[in-house]
Amino acid sequence: MQGLTDRQAQVLSYIRSSILDRGYPPTLREIGAHMGIRSTNGVNDHLRALERKGYLTREDMKSRALRPMENGRPMEMARMQDVANELAGGEAAANTVSRDAVTHADILEIPVLGRIAAGQPILADEHVVDTMSVDRSMIRGSSGGEIFGLKVQGDSMIEAGILSGDTIFVRKQQTAQRGEIVCALIGDEATVKYYYPERDYVSFKPANAGMAPILVRASDFKPTMLLGIVVGVFRRL
Repeated sequence: MQGLTDRQAQVLSYIRSSILDRGYPPTLREIGAHMGIRSTNGVNDHLRALERKGYLTREDMKSRALRPMENGRPMEMARMQDVANELAGGEAAANTVSRDAVTHADILEIPVLGRIAAGQPILADEHVVDTMSVDRSMIRGSSGGEIFGLKVQGDSMIEAGILSGDTIFVRKQQTAQRGEIVCALIGDEATVKYYYPERDYVSFKPANAGMAPILVRASDFKPTMLLGIVVGVFRRL
């Protein structure tokens, strides 16, 4: 494998330490804060370099899970502890709690999108501005499908408990049941509304008595307009 720059080695060491200490990898923003990198694109540059050189893999592109590599294979937890000890001068990390695979499996690393553009892959790297570590039990029906996060702007869903500034978690799919809260792409704008398909049109209804629904003629509606159904909401207090 190719050698690493000092900065790349620091990023890799921080990822290993996070997995050992918490059982799951850091978010892009956590890496940036630790390294003093303001832009998530700058963090991604280091991650891509580590992937290209064979030191890192995103083992599950749906969750953006990062795993250090060794000899072309994901590094096991015990081996990461050995490497951490070696980097610390061989001193035993007596206070390090070993995490098992179940702990990691209980955590979802959800990519948070800065924008959604028509005709482009929803989870393209250039759209991802952050990742969030979320307990799987907090996401409704999280056992299957791609899940992404999106920051809410506006007050159209306040009566459903979704406020401006919240982050919604969306399971990516192009079908929905009548009355479900969906994320839809109408024109170039993503919107969060109740989904009500009718005979001649599809109504995207707000949860705000002061706002009117968005109506899309049935002949103009395409399944690709549905980005997914809302399965969770996150709010910082």
